[in-house]
Amino acid sequence: MRRRPPTPAPVPFSPTAARAHRAGLGLTPDQVAEGMAAHGVRLLPMHVIGWETGEFRPSEEEFIALSRALWCPPAQLMGAAPATLRDFRVARELTQDQAARRIGIALRTYEQAELAGKWVGDAEQTYELAHALGIGLRMLVRVTHRQDELDRCLKQCVEGRWQSQVKPVARLVPVPRQVLEQTLAELQGEYLVPMHWGSAPAPADQQPVKPHAQRFWELLAAHRTEIPV
Repeated sequence: MRRRPPTPAPVPFSPTAARAHRAGLGLTPDQVAEGMAAHGVRLLPMHVIGWETGEFRPSEEEFIALSRALWCPPAQLMGAAPATLRDFRVARELTQDQAARRIGIALRTYEQAELAGKWVGDAEQTYELAHALGIGLRMLVRVTHRQDELDRCLKQCVEGRWQSQVKPVARLVPVPRQVLEQTLAELQGEYLVPMHWGSAPAPADQQPVKPHAQRFWELLAAHRTEIPV
């Protein structure tokens, strides 16, 4: 028997925000429904009322049409900051197919990434993902569930040769190679303890105490990157 695919989680939605935006524009539920029809989604005013009371929630298509009818960015109707690939995609008013095309990957590949919350793209595809969905670098690592991988790379950078970690980190954090090289070199320089013959380790109060990842982001933010940190 064929297993049915998991049902995607509903789009984050704030009934209070939807009601406030409608009231701020002086629109009735009937007028909102008419505005949504102009964007290709036809439904009854009772649906608008149902969303505002929390009785039920809009689908992706309905959610985007509602934001357009209310003249507001979709993220303002979510009630919380985007936290998943799907949230960021919907906030940009993109379908899965549109997102996949912009990134340059197959639709099925993108669908799986969104459903599983796991991203396996290369450096170029990761850059296009961040650019298409408007995700900052730090959040990008979080929503693609690559933080553990980044932590391992940074640990190797500090304890070994930072040069060997440029390529693996670039796949996770899409920034110009020169910027990444400078950042990793700076990171290792701060955490590296001089151990020359006859010398004593640096006092504990002189050694960096911040987690590698935290300091990495701070150092990276000091450089110019096309995608914000």
